[in-house]
Order: sequence, then structure tokens, then C-alpha cells
Amino acid sequence: MTIPTLAELTTFRVGGPIRDYLATDDRAALIDAIKKADEAGTPLLVIGGGSNLLACDEGFEGLVVKDLRSEIHIEQTPASTRAQAEPHDPEGPCRATRRVTASAGTTWDEFVDWSLDEGLSGLEALSGIPGTVGAAPVQNIGAYGHELGETLLEVRVWDRHKKQEATLGAEELAFGYRESIIKRSIHTGDENGRLWGPSGRWIVLEVTFLLEVSPLSSPVLYRELAKRLGIEQGERAEARIVRDTVLALRRTKGMVLDPEDHDSWSAGSFFTNPILSPQAAELLPAEAPRFPTADGRVKTSAAWLIDHAGFPKGYSIPGAREGGAALSGKHVLALTNRGQASAAEVVELALRVREGVEERFGVHLVPEPLALGITW
Repeated sequence: MTIPTLAELTTFRVGGPIRDYLATDDRAALIDAIKKADEAGTPLLVIGGGSNLLACDEGFEGLVVKDLRSEIHIEQTPASTRAQAEPHDPEGPCRATRRVTASAGTTWDEFVDWSLDEGLSGLEALSGIPGTVGAAPVQNIGAYGHELGETLLEVRVWDRHKKQEATLGAEELAFGYRESIIKRSIHTGDENGRLWGPSGRWIVLEVTFLLEVSPLSSPVLYRELAKRLGIEQGERAEARIVRDTVLALRRTKGMVLDPEDHDSWSAGSFFTNPILSPQAAELLPAEAPRFPTADGRVKTSAAWLIDHAGFPKGYSIPGAREGGAALSGKHVLALTNRGQASAAEVVELALRVREGVEERFGVHLVPEPLALGITW
């Protein structure tokens, strides 16, 4: 078997060679490979769609495991009862729901599409997000005002520390903005103080969701999306139409994978939106976006900061070679490979943008993708 490079396994299409590689659709083989790598002290990377990964040009001296399992199971559940009906909700507070479990290797957007075909809503705002079901809870993916944590019930994982399977509920995953206990175990370690990068202590095997039996979407929270749909924020719309509209919006921003479109040769949004203290937010220009958070802090827009720090759409470092790294021509928040970029060129561009924003606004941008062999 020819071992692929990281460039062949990631949507950024950069990254060097791999020492060992396993692609499997067998659950037992997947777990066995992880166990053997840990016993041998071999660095481990379990990869899905490679859409949230920036890998170094030098490659990875370890084992890369790609989960190919794509299975979905649905079961009947009693109607759930909410304390209050959503505004503009003709169905009232009682809703029929279904538990749905998908294996980690299932392509995320195919899963969303499947759920709507089954008459289940709740995931439509997350349409078009690249990657797999297994990667979704690690990042607590989100878009257009909704996050994965709203519908996730539990995750079945392989616990590398205890060397056994376990089930983590939504509360145990400790979701935050683009954050989870799994992701934190990559960078800051678990309660035992051990760092588990680059894949974390818990390897996702399956994810279970609670989805509503309804042709209507979850309340539409994002102003631009509601405007496109011709409804007020907080109203519901036909879930399939919401999905189609979300996909159309994402395409205008280069956020739907297309091999012919270099604006999608990226990891999507490269920087997370900064969450600031009220005092720090006060120092921003008056016209800067501000969104209050539940904990009293203020979220602002990384895209706005980048654009107003002097980095327009399509920006590349002066003198950079043609086909190298540049900001997307459709959305400044995406760093892209214009066809021949190296990881080093992407990193150079990311650092230039981050330094420019910090110099102009005093805000430190945090990269969102997992950096493999790269230190920020």
C-alpha cells in the first residue's frame, strides 16, 4: 500500500510524509491500532476529513489512522417536553424526537442531509461544514448561531488512559466555543496532567444526537440567514430550505469544498472569534461588532478585525510566489492554498495577519485548526 502524504489527506493540501498509515472500516481494527501505538509510545493522529488540520512540511513520524466507518442508526424515543414553546412555534412545547447514532467516520454533511431526508431537524444550520461526525464534538462545530452541543446527547469513545471504551455525556464533554474536553486534552492535558496530542485522550467512535421529528428547522438565529429566508430572527422555516440557503451562503464565502475552487483549499475559518473582557472590548473602535456572551464577556468578529487591520480579501504577503498562500478572495477569515503553497507559507501568512491585528487593535487572534508539527 502506498502511504499518502498529509497534503493528500487534508483540505489545506499541505503537509509532508507519514511514517505509518492505516485506513480501516473495522471497529476492532481501529481500536487495536490505537492500543498498539500507545503501548509502543508511537505518536498517533486519528484523522477524519482533514478539514481542521494544518500539517507541517516535514511530515509526521507516527501513525495516522483514518476511520472509514460510515453507519447511522435511528431509534424511536418518547416525545420530549420543553418548558416553553419557541417563539412563533405552531407545534407548541411537545415535540417528538429520535435518538440517532452515527459512526465517527461518517461524512458530516452527508449525515446532515440524511437527517433531513428522514424528517429530522436540528442540524440544518450546520450544513456544509467539512469533516466527519467524529471530529464534530472535538471542536464543538458551529455556524449561523447554532452549535453541535445543542443536539448532541453522548459520545462513545476509546479512553486511551484507561484503555477501555467509555460514554461521555454532553456535560462531561464540557463544551465551549470551539472547545471540548477532548480538544483540551490535546493542548493542556487531562486531569492526570498528560498531554495526548495530536488526537487527544478520547478517540471518538460514535456520536448520538437527539433530533426533532419535524419539517421545520430550529429557530433561525443568524440575521443574514433570516434575511435570506425572508423571516424574522427566532422564527422557524422549512428545514430543507434552511439547509439549501446555508449552503448557498457558505459557497459565496468559499466555505464549501470544491476541488476547482482554491478559495476552499483551506481549513475554513482560520482564527476563532475573540472573546474579550468588557474592558478590552471597550478599547475597540465603536463600529467593531460586539456580541455579549452568557458569562458576561464580549465576542467580536475576527473577520472584521482582519479586514480593518489592512488585510483585504485575496491578500498575500508582498513578494509571495504565485500559487502560494493568500487570504480567500471571498472571505478574509480563511487562509488558502492557491495551488502550490507549502505549510511554511501558510504559517508565515497566519503570523503576519495575527501580528497586524494585534498591533492595530491589541487583540491576539487564536488559530482554530489543529497545528501538526507547528508551534504558534
